[in-house]
Amino acid sequence: MKFLTFLTDLPDNVLGRALREGYKPAAVAFGFSLVSNLLYLALPLYTYQVYGRVMVSQNQATLWMLTLVTLFVFFISGAIDDLRARILINYGVALDQRVSGRVFTSLFDAAVRGNWSARAQALRDLDQFRQALTGVAAAAFMDVPWMPVFMIVLFIIDPLVGVVTIVGAAVLLGLAVAQARATQSALKEANDAALKSYGFTDAALRNGEVVRAMGMLPTIGQAWARHRAVTIERGAAAAEASNFYTDLIKAVRMGIQVLVIAIGAYLILKGEIHSGMLFANMILASRALQPIEKIVGSWDPLNNMYRAYERLNTLLAGAEPPAIATSLPRPLGKLSAEGVNFAPMGAQRLVLTNVNFSLDPNEVLGVIGPSGAGKSTLARLLVGIWKPMNGVVRLDGADVFTWDRADFGKYVGYLPQDTELFGGSVRNNIARFRDDVTDEEVVAAAQLAGVHELILRMPKGYDTDVGEGGVVLSAGQRQRVGLARTVLGNPAFVVLDEPNANLDAEGEEALMRAIDAMKANGATVVIISHKPGVFRAADKMLVLREGRVELFGPRDQVMARLVKPAQPAEVRAVEAGR
Repeated sequence: MKFLTFLTDLPDNVLGRALREGYKPAAVAFGFSLVSNLLYLALPLYTYQVYGRVMVSQNQATLWMLTLVTLFVFFISGAIDDLRARILINYGVALDQRVSGRVFTSLFDAAVRGNWSARAQALRDLDQFRQALTGVAAAAFMDVPWMPVFMIVLFIIDPLVGVVTIVGAAVLLGLAVAQARATQSALKEANDAALKSYGFTDAALRNGEVVRAMGMLPTIGQAWARHRAVTIERGAAAAEASNFYTDLIKAVRMGIQVLVIAIGAYLILKGEIHSGMLFANMILASRALQPIEKIVGSWDPLNNMYRAYERLNTLLAGAEPPAIATSLPRPLGKLSAEGVNFAPMGAQRLVLTNVNFSLDPNEVLGVIGPSGAGKSTLARLLVGIWKPMNGVVRLDGADVFTWDRADFGKYVGYLPQDTELFGGSVRNNIARFRDDVTDEEVVAAAQLAGVHELILRMPKGYDTDVGEGGVVLSAGQRQRVGLARTVLGNPAFVVLDEPNANLDAEGEEALMRAIDAMKANGATVVIISHKPGVFRAADKMLVLREGRVELFGPRDQVMARLVKPAQPAEVRAVEAGR
């Protein structure tokens, strides 16, 4: 039973610690299981008394008294079972509150490192794990240790009945293990293929316009169908094997019940036990074997729980642990990149190699270079999204990657190349969904970004819902609202990656005014663009080529070298080649 290993081999992460802390409520629930199982003995005792005393004496008062006492006992047993369920459910809630936030942040940590395989599946994995850990299967496992109680009673009644029940339990357990081995591989393959299918579907839906415009739906559908076919085929194979063993286990269990009744009847005929014990034997044997049958019935959820647990541990193990950092004051804006080397996950070579430069506070840097030179990678490193393989990026001397992210975000603005908005109002998007941002600050940011008038012309102004991903707005409008989000709170350091990619002339002019305003407010600004016009406010320029700094210095000097006229030798070479 491989899925039980998480009980004895807990990792040192937030999930492992939450499970360790769950031993106390689990122990209480375990104690309730003992009481519940002991109280269940009231039923065989009741049947024995009814058939052994009441039916002989014909005493109705005894019958009603026994019935009332037994009903009261089962009422207490039901209340105890309800308390046990509540303890497990509340523990599940506590576990989710302890772990879900870390899983959520780990998803983003994996995403910014280029690992998109986890996606939101990790949160579904947590739900699946929590529900199985605190559901019917968990209750069945808590009943397993008390099976010997019923076995001992059966042995007291007659050793032969006890032996048959123990042998039957061993056979059922063996069949359960065989079922696990027969279905484990197929279930894993089906589950993995299903995750790939869901991920492929998510990607296709995100790019639905491209898929439809270029007629890619049939070929995309074929690629999706291959994953789906594996899911169905392996899932069907696992279901067939599981059903075979489930039916076999059911037949064996019924056979054991029949044998217990037959042995009981035989012992009655020989006069070795009272006739009232016949039904008591059947009830006790059924109760002794019930936990195994419940576990077998929960086999698929248990296997899914274990796979979810493995994926959660993989996600948490790969995530950077949150650094405990001292709050730093608002930076002045002195920026430096010191020997930075970087390669994204899965890359075969360095994207950035030995990048060195520095900016003084209140300087504007323009970054230019051909596609694939590493400009956007540099932007992510400058704002601490990625960690350099070697070297460090510092803001006012502090490593931007280890800076507390919440504090860092108060002083830094970042406009990525692909501007994404979240479902909600324009106001909330500009406010970064922070509750402590006032309307005045939101409007000030919009005015600084030159988008205030545009927002006022929207159907509900600042309260306009932009839709999922900002679908209600055009690409240019999303970029301008994103710029307002970037400049919220007059940040000390701003990185703009292709900020004019989707802007018209009016938008570009608003962008230039915003850059001038940021500079006037004392911000250090880094601008990445293919359009030279946006660099008119730049103090320095940096030219990247093949991940290396080719040129760095004052803007006019760098731009002069970029547009340097061809030398006579170069002109003759061009003419000779015509």
